[in-house]
Amino acid sequence: MSYKRWIFAAIFLFGVGLVFGLATPAGTVSLLAEDIAALKELGDFLASLPLALVVVIIFLKNASVLLLSFVFSPIFCLLPILTLTVNGWLLAFISVIVSQEKSLGFVLAGLLPHGVFELPALILGEAAALSFGAMAVILILKKESRTVLWSTVRRDVGHVLLALALFFIVGIFHTIIIVALMEKQTRDPLMVNLKQNLKYLVIALALLLPAAIIETYITPLLLR
Repeated sequence: MSYKRWIFAAIFLFGVGLVFGLATPAGTVSLLAEDIAALKELGDFLASLPLALVVVIIFLKNASVLLLSFVFSPIFCLLPILTLTVNGWLLAFISVIVSQEKSLGFVLAGLLPHGVFELPALILGEAAALSFGAMAVILILKKESRTVLWSTVRRDVGHVLLALALFFIVGIFHTIIIVALMEKQTRDPLMVNLKQNLKYLVIALALLLPAAIIETYITPLLLR
């Protein structure tokens, strides 16, 4: 599956999140009152920091989301899927609430300036994560790879169980990736896919920097 198709898949997942966000009853806000209050406190704290530091914090926050999605994508692409749908849901849900309290123009002024960079970065980065994760899963589930995987698990069952008990997600990820890298027939196509998608990931990360700068310096001016 080409990278362009993964972009459409990422857009679709983000769109699913948007639909759920629009369909979420406004009464749900009361259930999220504590979370919203915590976000306001975080916003007040960031407002007290030097603007240059806020840019760095926003960039690192967004970049860490993309990097974690990419790294953990071989676990059945769960993290990229969750990232796209949850971000879509939050964007739609919060936009509806703010537009009711303020106006649609207020929402657009708050989202569009940095969203021009941030949303493409999210789509490009998560599409790369989906592409890499799907390739890893497909290669690992091939018969030859399954044979190596199960033989490794049987041989080191004690170590695998200990790893799962201590660090479940990392244990699975570690086992899958190490087994995949052991097999040349799995490693070679996976590395080709990795190199290709790392390029798109770097592009996505590069887009996050101007998005963070705009969100820090320009968006507050538009909302006043």
